[in-house]
Amino acid sequence: MADSEHHAPQHSGEFSDADRIRDVKISFGSVWDQYGTWAVTVANLTIFFSLWELFARSGAVNPVFFPTASGMFSTLFEGLTARAPPDAIISGQIIDHLLYTLRTLTIGVLLACAIGIPGGLLMGGNRYVERILSPYVWGLASLPRIALVPLFILFMGFTVEMQVTIVTLAAMFPIMINAWAGVKTTEKSLIAAAKVFGANRRQIYSNVVLPFTLPFIIAGVQQGIGRGMVGVIIAEIFGGSSGLGFLIVRSADTFNSELMYAVLLLLVIISLSFIKITKMIEVYIAPWRQQQIM
Repeated sequence: MADSEHHAPQHSGEFSDADRIRDVKISFGSVWDQYGTWAVTVANLTIFFSLWELFARSGAVNPVFFPTASGMFSTLFEGLTARAPPDAIISGQIIDHLLYTLRTLTIGVLLACAIGIPGGLLMGGNRYVERILSPYVWGLASLPRIALVPLFILFMGFTVEMQVTIVTLAAMFPIMINAWAGVKTTEKSLIAAAKVFGANRRQIYSNVVLPFTLPFIIAGVQQGIGRGMVGVIIAEIFGGSSGLGFLIVRSADTFNSELMYAVLLLLVIISLSFIKITKMIEVYIAPWRQQQIM
C-alpha cells in the first residue's frame, strides 16, 4: 500500500520540483547593459573629484580661487539643509536662493512654452502668419538677452516680473523656432497618404503634423531651458537680491570660493535634471522614438 502510494502517478496538471526550477544565467553583458552607464558615470565623477581634491590640496593654486572638493561639498550640504531665520533680510542659505531661482525659471519656461509652441505651430501652418512674424522672431532671437536687462529694469524695476520676463524671452524663441521648423519639415509623403485616406486639414494637422513635430518641440524645450537658465542668472546678477545668480555675486564679493563653486555645481545639476525630465516626457508622449534616458 505504501509502495502504491509512493509510486502513484501524478496528475497531468501537476509538475515535479525539477520542472519548477528554471535555469537563470546572469552574464556580464546583461549586467553591464543594465548598470554599465551608471557605473561608468559614478567612476568618472569619483576620479574627477578625487583629482580635484588632490590638486587643490597640493597648494599649486591659491585656495581663494580654487577650493577643495570636500570643502565645496560641505558648503553645498550645509547650504541645502538649513533655512534662513524668518526675520532675515537677505538669506545666506543656498536652499532659499535655489527655491527662488527654480520658481522664476519654471514660471518663465512655462510661459515660453505657452507662447512659443502655439506660435511656432501657427507660423509653420500658415504662410501669411509666417511672413508677418518671421522677421520679428529672427530679429529678437538673435538679440543678446543681456542687452535687454537694463531696458526691463528701467520699465519694471528690480522685481520678480522683470526676471520672469527675461526668462520667458530667453526660452521662448528656441521653442518657437523648433516648433516652426518641425511643421515645415513634415514629410510630404505622410501628408499625401493622409489626403488619400480622406483626412481633412484638421485631421492632417492633429494626426500627422503634430506627432511628427513633437521631437522638434521637445528639442526646443530643452534648448529653451538652457537659455532660460542663462536668462535667470543674468537677471539675478544685474537686478536681484535673491536667487543663485545673486548668490554667485555675493560669494565673489566676499571671496567665498567654496560657496561660488557649490552654486555653479548646483546649476549644472539643475540643468541636467531638467534635460532628463524632458527626455522622460518625450519617451512618454512619443513612444515611437527610440530614446535613451540618461
